[in-house]
Amino acid sequence: MLGIGHRKQSGAVQGKLEDSLQDERQTSSIILNAIEDGVMLIDSHGVIQLFNPGAANITGWPSSEAKKLDYRSVIKLVNEKNEAYTEEQDPLQKIFKQASGEPLRDNQAFLITRSGKQVPISLSVSPLLNQNRALTGAVAVFRDVTQERTEEKQRSDFISTASHEMRTPVAAIEGYLALALNDKVSTIDTRAREYLEKAHESTQHLGKLFQDLLTSAKAEDGRLISHPILIEMGSYLEKLVNDLRFSADKKGLSVEFNLGSADTIDATAISMINQKVIMPLYFVSIDPDRLREVVTNLFDNAVKYTEQGKITIGITGDNQVVQIYVRDTGVGIPAEDIPHLFQKFYRVDNSATRTIGGTGLGLYIGRKIIELYQGRIWVESEQGKGSTFYINLPRLTTEQADSERAREASQTAINPINSLTTPVLQ
Repeated sequence: MLGIGHRKQSGAVQGKLEDSLQDERQTSSIILNAIEDGVMLIDSHGVIQLFNPGAANITGWPSSEAKKLDYRSVIKLVNEKNEAYTEEQDPLQKIFKQASGEPLRDNQAFLITRSGKQVPISLSVSPLLNQNRALTGAVAVFRDVTQERTEEKQRSDFISTASHEMRTPVAAIEGYLALALNDKVSTIDTRAREYLEKAHESTQHLGKLFQDLLTSAKAEDGRLISHPILIEMGSYLEKLVNDLRFSADKKGLSVEFNLGSADTIDATAISMINQKVIMPLYFVSIDPDRLREVVTNLFDNAVKYTEQGKITIGITGDNQVVQIYVRDTGVGIPAEDIPHLFQKFYRVDNSATRTIGGTGLGLYIGRKIIELYQGRIWVESEQGKGSTFYINLPRLTTEQADSERAREASQTAINPINSLTTPVLQ
Protein backbone atom coordinates (compact mmCIF):
# COMPACT_ATOMS: atom_id res chain seq x y z
CA MET A 1 0.00 0.00 0.00
CA LEU A 2 2.87 2.31 0.85
CA GLY A 3 4.46 1.70 -2.56
CA ILE A 4 1.21 2.49 -4.37
CA GLY A 5 0.73 5.68 -2.37
CA HIS A 6 4.33 6.73 -3.02
CA ARG A 7 3.93 6.14 -6.76
CA LYS A 8 0.73 8.19 -6.78
CA GLN A 9 2.45 11.01 -4.93
CA SER A 10 5.45 10.93 -7.32
CA GLY A 11 3.12 10.92 -10.30
CA ALA A 12 1.28 13.95 -8.92
CA VAL A 13 4.57 15.85 -8.39
CA GLN A 14 5.74 14.95 -11.89
CA GLY A 15 2.42 16.12 -13.32
CA LYS A 16 2.69 19.45 -11.51
CA LEU A 17 6.23 19.91 -12.78
CA GLU A 18 5.17 19.23 -16.38
CA ASP A 19 2.24 21.63 -15.99
CA SER A 20 4.60 24.28 -14.61
CA LEU A 21 7.01 23.86 -17.51
CA GLN A 22 4.13 23.99 -19.96
CA ASP A 23 2.87 27.21 -18.34
CA GLU A 24 6.36 28.74 -18.62
CA ARG A 25 6.58 27.82 -22.30
CA GLN A 26 3.15 29.33 -22.96
CA THR A 27 4.10 32.51 -21.06
CA SER A 28 7.36 32.83 -22.98
CA SER A 29 5.57 32.25 -26.26
CA ILE A 30 2.95 34.91 -25.44
CA ILE A 31 5.67 37.46 -24.57
CA LEU A 32 7.74 36.72 -27.70
CA ASN A 33 4.67 36.97 -29.93
CA ALA A 34 3.49 40.21 -28.30
CA ILE A 35 6.64 42.36 -28.39
CA GLU A 36 7.45 44.47 -31.44
CA ASP A 37 11.19 43.88 -31.19
CA GLY A 38 12.67 41.14 -33.31
CA VAL A 39 14.00 38.16 -31.36
CA MET A 40 16.10 35.51 -33.08
CA LEU A 41 17.80 32.45 -31.60
CA ILE A 42 20.64 30.84 -33.55
CA ASP A 43 22.60 27.72 -32.67
CA SER A 44 26.38 27.28 -32.71
CA HIS A 45 26.25 26.57 -36.46
CA GLY A 46 24.44 29.85 -37.21
CA VAL A 47 21.11 28.16 -37.96
CA ILE A 48 17.95 30.00 -36.89
CA GLN A 49 15.98 28.08 -34.26
CA LEU A 50 13.54 30.80 -33.18
CA PHE A 51 12.18 33.76 -35.12
CA ASN A 52 9.36 35.72 -33.47
CA PRO A 53 6.64 37.73 -35.30
CA GLY A 54 8.47 40.99 -34.51
CA ALA A 55 11.52 39.71 -36.39
CA ALA A 56 9.27 38.63 -39.27
CA ASN A 57 7.68 42.11 -39.49
CA ILE A 58 11.05 43.90 -39.56
CA THR A 59 12.86 41.58 -41.99
CA GLY A 60 9.96 40.58 -44.24
CA TRP A 61 10.77 36.90 -43.70
CA PRO A 62 7.89 34.76 -42.34
CA SER A 63 8.90 32.83 -39.24
CA SER A 64 8.10 29.49 -40.87
CA GLU A 65 10.52 30.22 -43.74
CA ALA A 66 13.28 31.80 -41.65
CA LYS A 67 13.59 28.88 -39.24
CA LYS A 68 16.25 26.32 -40.09
CA LEU A 69 17.97 28.76 -42.48
CA ASP A 70 21.48 30.09 -41.96
CA TYR A 71 21.01 33.50 -40.35
CA ARG A 72 23.22 35.11 -43.03
CA SER A 73 20.47 34.43 -45.55
CA VAL A 74 18.00 36.42 -43.47
CA ILE A 75 19.97 39.04 -41.51
CA LYS A 76 22.06 41.08 -43.95
CA LEU A 77 23.73 44.08 -42.32
CA VAL A 78 25.24 47.13 -44.03
CA ASN A 79 26.58 50.49 -42.89
CA GLU A 80 25.27 53.94 -43.77
CA LYS A 81 27.17 53.78 -47.08
CA ASN A 82 25.36 50.54 -48.00
CA GLU A 83 28.59 48.55 -47.61
CA ALA A 84 28.13 45.00 -46.34
CA TYR A 85 29.41 44.29 -42.83
CA THR A 86 32.66 42.38 -42.65
CA GLU A 87 33.19 39.49 -40.22
CA GLU A 88 34.98 41.91 -37.88
CA GLN A 89 32.00 44.29 -37.90
CA ASP A 90 29.11 41.82 -37.70
CA PRO A 91 28.11 41.27 -34.02
CA LEU A 92 26.45 37.95 -34.92
CA GLN A 93 29.78 36.63 -36.18
CA LYS A 94 31.94 38.32 -33.56
CA ILE A 95 29.92 36.79 -30.70
CA PHE A 96 31.22 33.31 -31.64
CA LYS A 97 34.85 34.47 -31.74
CA GLN A 98 35.15 36.48 -28.55
CA ALA A 99 36.16 34.84 -25.29
CA SER A 100 34.67 37.34 -22.83
CA GLY A 101 31.06 36.09 -23.06
CA GLU A 102 29.77 39.69 -22.99
CA PRO A 103 26.84 40.94 -25.11
CA LEU A 104 27.63 42.94 -28.25
CA ARG A 105 25.64 45.97 -29.37
CA ASP A 106 25.42 47.95 -32.60
CA ASN A 107 23.25 51.05 -32.88
CA GLN A 108 24.46 52.12 -36.33
CA ALA A 109 23.57 49.09 -38.46
CA PHE A 110 21.13 48.94 -41.37
CA LEU A 111 19.23 45.76 -42.19
CA ILE A 112 18.46 44.77 -45.78
CA THR A 113 14.94 43.30 -45.75
CA ARG A 114 13.72 40.49 -47.98
CA SER A 115 12.34 43.04 -50.43
CA GLY A 116 15.64 44.96 -50.54
CA LYS A 117 14.56 47.85 -48.32
CA GLN A 118 17.19 49.36 -46.02
CA VAL A 119 15.98 49.65 -42.40
CA PRO A 120 18.04 51.25 -39.59
CA ILE A 121 18.11 48.96 -36.56
CA SER A 122 19.43 48.76 -33.03
CA LEU A 123 20.98 45.32 -32.50
CA SER A 124 22.00 43.48 -29.33
CA VAL A 125 23.52 39.99 -29.41
CA SER A 126 23.98 37.88 -26.27
CA PRO A 127 25.86 34.55 -26.12
CA LEU A 128 24.24 31.38 -24.78
CA LEU A 129 26.59 29.43 -22.51
CA ASN A 130 26.13 25.99 -20.99
CA GLN A 131 27.22 24.95 -17.50
CA ASN A 132 30.81 24.51 -18.72
CA ARG A 133 30.83 28.07 -20.14
CA ALA A 134 30.91 26.64 -23.67
CA LEU A 135 29.12 28.67 -26.35
CA THR A 136 26.01 26.89 -27.62
CA GLY A 137 24.31 29.68 -29.53
CA ALA A 138 23.27 33.32 -29.42
CA VAL A 139 20.15 35.44 -29.00
CA ALA A 140 19.77 38.56 -31.15
CA VAL A 141 17.28 41.29 -30.26
CA PHE A 142 16.75 44.06 -32.81
CA ARG A 143 14.26 46.82 -33.48
CA ASP A 144 13.39 49.29 -36.20
CA VAL A 145 14.74 52.74 -35.21
CA THR A 146 13.71 54.64 -38.35
CA GLN A 147 11.71 57.24 -36.40
CA GLU A 148 14.43 57.70 -33.78
CA ARG A 149 17.12 58.15 -36.44
CA THR A 150 14.97 60.70 -38.31
CA GLU A 151 14.33 62.73 -35.15
CA GLU A 152 17.98 62.49 -34.12
CA LYS A 153 19.08 63.75 -37.55
CA GLN A 154 16.73 66.73 -37.26
CA ARG A 155 18.15 67.58 -33.84
CA SER A 156 21.69 67.08 -35.11
CA ASP A 157 21.09 69.36 -38.11
CA PHE A 158 19.68 72.08 -35.86
CA ILE A 159 22.60 71.83 -33.39
CA SER A 160 25.12 71.83 -36.22
CA THR A 161 23.63 74.90 -37.91
CA ALA A 162 23.12 76.84 -34.67
CA SER A 163 26.64 76.03 -33.40
CA HIS A 164 28.22 77.05 -36.69
CA GLU A 165 26.33 80.36 -36.84
CA MET A 166 26.95 81.31 -33.20
CA ARG A 167 30.63 80.36 -33.20
CA THR A 168 31.56 83.32 -35.45
CA PRO A 169 30.22 86.16 -33.25
CA VAL A 170 31.55 84.46 -30.11
CA ALA A 171 35.01 84.24 -31.70
CA ALA A 172 34.79 87.95 -32.55
CA ILE A 173 33.87 88.85 -28.97
CA GLU A 174 36.73 86.72 -27.65
CA GLY A 175 39.13 88.48 -30.02
CA TYR A 176 38.07 91.96 -28.94
CA LEU A 177 38.33 91.01 -25.26
CA ALA A 178 41.84 89.66 -25.87
CA LEU A 179 42.77 93.01 -27.48
CA ALA A 180 41.31 94.92 -24.54
CA LEU A 181 43.46 92.84 -22.16
CA ASN A 182 46.62 93.50 -24.19
CA ASP A 183 48.72 96.21 -22.47
CA LYS A 184 50.18 97.28 -25.82
CA VAL A 185 46.72 98.00 -27.22
CA SER A 186 44.73 99.48 -24.32
CA THR A 187 45.16 100.82 -20.81
CA ILE A 188 42.68 99.63 -18.18
CA ASP A 189 42.58 99.72 -14.39
CA THR A 190 42.88 96.66 -12.14
CA ARG A 191 39.16 96.27 -11.48
CA ALA A 192 38.24 96.54 -15.16
CA ARG A 193 40.93 93.97 -16.02
CA GLU A 194 39.41 91.53 -13.53
CA TYR A 195 35.97 91.88 -15.15
CA LEU A 196 37.38 91.52 -18.66
CA GLU A 197 39.35 88.41 -17.71
CA LYS A 198 36.19 86.77 -16.38
CA ALA A 199 34.31 87.73 -19.53
CA HIS A 200 37.16 86.36 -21.66
CA GLU A 201 37.13 83.06 -19.72
CA SER A 202 33.37 82.70 -20.15
CA THR A 203 33.60 83.46 -23.86
CA GLN A 204 36.30 80.80 -24.30
CA HIS A 205 34.09 78.29 -22.48
CA LEU A 206 31.16 79.21 -24.73
CA GLY A 207 33.34 78.80 -27.81
CA LYS A 208 34.43 75.35 -26.65
CA LEU A 209 30.79 74.39 -26.06
CA PHE A 210 29.87 75.37 -29.62
CA GLN A 211 32.87 73.46 -30.98
CA ASP A 212 31.94 70.35 -28.96
CA LEU A 213 28.33 70.61 -30.14
CA LEU A 214 29.52 70.80 -33.73
CA THR A 215 31.86 67.83 -33.27
CA SER A 216 29.16 65.72 -31.59
CA ALA A 217 26.72 66.48 -34.42
CA LYS A 218 29.32 65.40 -36.99
CA ALA A 219 30.06 62.23 -35.01
CA GLU A 220 26.38 61.28 -34.98
CA ASP A 221 25.75 61.62 -38.70
CA GLY A 222 29.08 60.24 -39.92
CA ARG A 223 30.63 63.58 -40.99
CA LEU A 224 33.50 63.37 -38.53
CA ILE A 225 36.72 63.81 -40.51
CA SER A 226 39.08 60.90 -40.04
CA HIS A 227 42.40 60.03 -41.69
CA PRO A 228 43.51 56.69 -40.19
CA ILE A 229 47.14 55.72 -40.62
CA LEU A 230 49.38 53.01 -39.23
CA ILE A 231 50.56 53.87 -35.71
CA GLU A 232 52.82 52.04 -33.28
CA MET A 233 50.92 52.83 -30.11
CA GLY A 234 53.82 52.39 -27.67
CA SER A 235 55.96 55.19 -29.10
CA TYR A 236 52.90 57.32 -29.92
CA LEU A 237 51.55 57.15 -26.39
CA GLU A 238 54.98 57.67 -24.83
CA LYS A 239 55.39 60.98 -26.68
CA LEU A 240 51.83 62.02 -25.89
CA VAL A 241 52.30 61.42 -22.16
CA ASN A 242 55.46 63.51 -22.22
CA ASP A 243 53.48 66.36 -23.82
CA LEU A 244 50.60 66.11 -21.35
CA ARG A 245 52.49 65.87 -18.08
CA PHE A 246 52.89 69.65 -17.62
CA SER A 247 49.27 70.21 -16.57
CA ALA A 248 49.70 67.57 -13.87
CA ASP A 249 53.02 69.10 -12.76
CA LYS A 250 51.27 72.42 -12.13
CA LYS A 251 48.94 70.69 -9.69
CA GLY A 252 51.71 68.72 -7.97
CA LEU A 253 50.60 65.36 -9.38
CA SER A 254 53.09 62.77 -10.56
CA VAL A 255 52.70 61.09 -13.94
CA GLU A 256 53.63 57.50 -14.78
CA PHE A 257 53.75 55.61 -18.05
CA ASN A 258 53.43 51.81 -18.25
CA LEU A 259 54.30 49.96 -21.43
CA GLY A 260 53.34 46.33 -21.87
CA SER A 261 54.15 45.22 -18.33
CA ALA A 262 53.90 46.13 -14.68
CA ASP A 263 57.18 48.08 -14.92
CA THR A 264 56.59 51.79 -14.53
CA ILE A 265 58.34 54.50 -16.53
CA ASP A 266 58.26 57.95 -14.95
CA ALA A 267 56.92 60.28 -17.65
CA THR A 268 59.08 63.13 -16.34
CA ALA A 269 62.20 61.13 -17.14
CA ILE A 270 61.24 59.60 -20.49
CA SER A 271 63.76 61.68 -22.42
CA MET A 272 66.57 60.60 -20.10
CA ILE A 273 66.16 56.83 -20.59
CA ASN A 274 69.26 55.53 -22.38
CA GLN A 275 69.13 51.82 -21.61
CA LYS A 276 67.98 49.45 -24.32
CA VAL A 277 64.68 47.76 -23.53
CA ILE A 278 62.88 45.21 -25.72
CA MET A 279 59.32 46.49 -25.93
CA PRO A 280 56.31 44.92 -27.67
CA LEU A 281 55.03 46.64 -30.80
CA TYR A 282 51.33 47.55 -30.72
CA PHE A 283 50.18 48.45 -34.24
CA VAL A 284 46.76 50.00 -34.90
CA SER A 285 45.14 51.89 -37.76
CA ILE A 286 43.67 55.13 -36.43
CA ASP A 287 43.69 58.89 -36.93
CA PRO A 288 46.38 60.10 -34.49
CA ASP A 289 44.75 63.52 -34.06
CA ARG A 290 41.41 61.96 -33.13
CA LEU A 291 43.02 59.57 -30.65
CA ARG A 292 44.94 62.48 -29.14
CA GLU A 293 41.61 64.25 -28.53
CA VAL A 294 40.29 61.25 -26.59
CA VAL A 295 43.38 60.56 -24.48
CA THR A 296 43.91 64.27 -23.77
CA ASN A 297 40.32 64.60 -22.56
CA LEU A 298 40.70 61.57 -20.26
CA PHE A 299 44.00 62.93 -18.91
CA ASP A 300 42.58 66.43 -18.34
CA ASN A 301 39.59 64.95 -16.49
CA ALA A 302 41.95 62.87 -14.33
CA VAL A 303 43.92 66.00 -13.42
CA LYS A 304 40.74 68.00 -12.69
CA TYR A 305 39.29 65.44 -10.30
CA THR A 306 42.52 64.39 -8.54
CA GLU A 307 43.75 66.56 -5.68
CA GLN A 308 46.80 64.49 -4.76
CA GLY A 309 48.55 61.34 -5.91
CA LYS A 310 49.34 60.38 -9.48
CA ILE A 311 48.01 59.87 -12.99
CA THR A 312 49.02 56.65 -14.75
CA ILE A 313 48.76 56.15 -18.49
CA GLY A 314 49.54 52.66 -19.74
CA ILE A 315 49.30 50.36 -22.72
CA THR A 316 49.06 46.59 -22.93
CA GLY A 317 47.35 44.06 -25.17
CA ASP A 318 47.05 40.58 -26.58
CA ASN A 319 46.99 39.19 -30.13
CA GLN A 320 43.65 40.82 -30.95
CA VAL A 321 43.46 43.96 -28.83
CA VAL A 322 45.57 46.97 -27.87
CA GLN A 323 44.44 48.41 -24.54
CA ILE A 324 45.15 51.93 -23.32
CA TYR A 325 44.24 52.96 -19.78
CA VAL A 326 44.22 56.24 -17.86
CA ARG A 327 44.18 55.75 -14.08
CA ASP A 328 43.92 58.37 -11.35
CA THR A 329 43.81 58.52 -7.56
CA GLY A 330 40.96 61.03 -7.50
CA VAL A 331 37.46 61.24 -6.06
CA GLY A 332 36.05 58.34 -8.08
CA ILE A 333 32.63 58.00 -9.70
CA PRO A 334 29.41 56.82 -7.97
CA ALA A 335 28.24 53.40 -9.21
CA GLU A 336 24.84 54.76 -10.29
CA ASP A 337 26.51 57.32 -12.62
CA ILE A 338 28.85 54.93 -14.45
CA PRO A 339 26.22 53.50 -16.91
CA HIS A 340 25.35 57.06 -18.05
CA LEU A 341 28.83 58.56 -18.13
CA PHE A 342 29.30 58.39 -21.92
CA GLN A 343 25.89 59.85 -22.74
CA LYS A 344 25.56 63.28 -24.29
CA PHE A 345 25.55 66.18 -21.75
CA TYR A 346 25.75 63.81 -18.78
CA ARG A 347 27.78 65.04 -15.82
CA VAL A 348 28.16 63.54 -12.35
CA ASP A 349 26.34 65.79 -9.90
CA ASN A 350 28.52 66.33 -6.85
CA SER A 351 30.46 69.09 -5.12
CA ALA A 352 33.52 68.50 -7.32
CA THR A 353 31.72 68.83 -10.66
CA ARG A 354 29.80 71.91 -9.57
CA THR A 355 33.04 73.82 -9.14
CA ILE A 356 34.76 72.45 -12.26
CA GLY A 357 33.60 73.61 -15.67
CA GLY A 358 32.76 71.27 -18.51
CA THR A 359 30.38 70.78 -21.43
CA GLY A 360 29.35 67.20 -20.67
CA LEU A 361 30.28 66.24 -24.23
CA GLY A 362 33.93 65.16 -23.93
CA LEU A 363 33.31 61.51 -23.00
CA TYR A 364 30.43 61.24 -25.48
CA ILE A 365 32.64 62.49 -28.32
CA GLY A 366 35.44 60.20 -27.12
CA ARG A 367 33.13 57.17 -27.29
CA LYS A 368 32.02 58.11 -30.82
CA ILE A 369 35.63 58.47 -31.97
CA ILE A 370 36.72 55.13 -30.52
CA GLU A 371 33.67 53.36 -31.99
CA LEU A 372 34.63 54.83 -35.36
CA TYR A 373 37.62 52.46 -35.32
CA GLN A 374 35.68 49.41 -34.06
CA GLY A 375 36.97 50.02 -30.54
CA ARG A 376 35.45 50.20 -27.08
CA ILE A 377 35.81 52.64 -24.18
CA TRP A 378 34.60 52.13 -20.61
CA VAL A 379 35.40 53.01 -17.00
CA GLU A 380 35.90 51.18 -13.72
CA SER A 381 35.70 53.30 -10.58
CA GLU A 382 35.02 53.34 -6.88
CA GLN A 383 34.20 56.46 -4.90
CA GLY A 384 37.17 57.74 -2.97
CA LYS A 385 39.57 55.31 -4.69
CA GLY A 386 39.99 56.82 -8.13
CA SER A 387 38.97 55.80 -11.64
CA THR A 388 40.45 53.89 -14.57
CA PHE A 389 39.30 54.57 -18.14
CA TYR A 390 40.03 51.82 -20.67
CA ILE A 391 40.24 51.99 -24.47
CA ASN A 392 40.37 48.80 -26.54
CA LEU A 393 41.38 49.01 -30.20
CA PRO A 394 41.81 46.22 -32.78
CA ARG A 395 45.47 45.23 -32.97
CA LEU A 396 47.21 44.65 -36.30
CA THR A 397 49.65 41.80 -36.69
CA THR A 398 53.19 42.52 -37.92
CA GLU A 399 52.18 41.19 -41.34
CA GLN A 400 49.11 43.44 -41.46
CA ALA A 401 51.24 46.39 -40.35
CA ASP A 402 53.76 45.72 -43.13
CA SER A 403 50.96 45.52 -45.66
CA GLU A 404 49.43 48.78 -44.40
CA ARG A 405 52.83 50.48 -44.46
CA ALA A 406 53.36 49.39 -48.06
CA ARG A 407 49.90 50.64 -49.03
CA GLU A 408 50.52 54.04 -47.45
CA ALA A 409 53.91 54.27 -49.16
CA SER A 410 52.36 53.51 -52.55
CA GLN A 411 49.74 56.23 -52.08
CA THR A 412 52.37 58.88 -51.40
CA ALA A 413 54.86 57.69 -54.01
CA ILE A 414 55.84 60.14 -56.76
CA ASN A 415 55.82 59.02 -60.36
CA PRO A 416 59.21 59.17 -62.18
CA ILE A 417 59.79 62.28 -64.25
CA ASN A 418 60.30 62.00 -68.00
CA SER A 419 60.08 64.39 -70.92
CA LEU A 420 56.36 63.81 -71.43
CA THR A 421 55.02 63.74 -67.90
CA THR A 422 55.12 65.82 -64.77
CA PRO A 423 55.27 64.48 -61.20
CA VAL A 424 51.87 63.38 -59.99
CA LEU A 425 51.02 62.33 -56.43
CA GLN A 426 49.31 58.95 -56.38
